[in-house]
Amino acid sequence: MKLTWFSKKFLDWNLVLILAGFYLLFDFVLIAKVAYMQYVMLPARPFSWASFLFHNILLDYVIVVSYMTIIASSTKRFLYKKYSWAKIITFHTILSFLIGMVIRLVLDFYSIITSQQGFADYNFSESVYAFMYVIDLNFLIYFAMVSIIYTYYYLKQVKEAEKRHIKLENQLVTTRMKMLSSQLQPHFLFNTLNSIAVLTDVDAGKAKDTIADLSDFLREILYKSDSNCISLDEELRILKYYLNILNVRFSDHLTINREIEESLRYKKIPALLLQPLIENSIKHGYSYNHTDLVINISVFSRDKKFVLRITNNGESITETHAELMKKGVGLRNIDDRLKNLYGKDYFFEIRNMQPQRGVETLIEIPL
Repeated sequence: MKLTWFSKKFLDWNLVLILAGFYLLFDFVLIAKVAYMQYVMLPARPFSWASFLFHNILLDYVIVVSYMTIIASSTKRFLYKKYSWAKIITFHTILSFLIGMVIRLVLDFYSIITSQQGFADYNFSESVYAFMYVIDLNFLIYFAMVSIIYTYYYLKQVKEAEKRHIKLENQLVTTRMKMLSSQLQPHFLFNTLNSIAVLTDVDAGKAKDTIADLSDFLREILYKSDSNCISLDEELRILKYYLNILNVRFSDHLTINREIEESLRYKKIPALLLQPLIENSIKHGYSYNHTDLVINISVFSRDKKFVLRITNNGESITETHAELMKKGVGLRNIDDRLKNLYGKDYFFEIRNMQPQRGVETLIEIPL
């Protein structure tokens, strides 16, 4: 149980496999070098492949990988405790020399217990010479593998930090969208209730129908309250209830035409996008000189963008787009949501049409 806990906390087996793979690659290069030296450069020199592969490759491989596994677990502890770089470099410099000693001592001990040489025949000076002969190579190999260890842990920390950052951003987006949605729904509700209040004095039957449409509308948006984006088809279905309310209120003085590209019906768009735009077109379109209003809703794709275009033949606006954003709750809400969802990768503008009369609302978002 304790070993399992230690393994999970201080040992990363993916890192061990990377280190083992790196040193295996080094051994393949070494074998190729020895083969070249034996069969091209020194053909007459006696040589045993079996002894070389077992002692110089297999035993050395097991010792180095085991040693570096211990170093990897120690390095993770260093990162947790946040030691200074001076201490870490000093520690690894000492261990880089120690690895050569460990390899040498293990190989000497193995040769004694397998009776390849007697203890009396053991020559310490030759062992030191063998250690010093490859000390620079051991130093370079050790620090190459330590660099792999630190790079691995660094990239892992960067990826974990990115995941946390993305998670926090998503949570922030969701929180903002809920706040904006909670702001928008009462705004629409108050306007609709005012319309119903007017209808109750004019036509009680129509007022009841309007209340039914309002009920259906609210049911739809409440079911979608946790969704930042919904399909265009769902948005059009929600819009239908709102248009029924408008038709009761404005009767024959309002005509709404829709031209929808069928391939876009299941594309995701910000929820409750169309209703405040239609409301704005009516609010600014009707005037004393424009009592009959025609609103055209066009949805199409252009240059890998989802384009929503709403035009009316009503009164021209006298304010700029920026001024409209400051005044209208619904319009400002739309702009905030688009910015929240797409950053700078969107276009939203309300402007007068030229040369024909009327106002155009244009939104472009990524497909």
